[in-house]
Amino acid sequence: MAGAGTAELCRRHGISPQTLYRWRQKFGGLDRDDATRLKALEDESSRLKRLGAEQALALQALRDLLRKNS
Repeated sequence: MAGAGTAELCRRHGISPQTLYRWRQKFGGLDRDDATRLKALEDESSRLKRLGAEQALALQALRDLLRKNS
């Protein structure tokens, strides 16, 4: 792979050049451990956002139910 052009790398891995450049911009200065940790943090953040959204929906449903019963 060393010395292969961008187009060849993209073709070999089935990705677009835009994807390669986006990854390079995001992960270019990171070593593997840092990139792995970043991915884990992003996954946890996403999970926590979903959990917060679910709780907000549950609270809204309870509020609506209380309003109906009042």
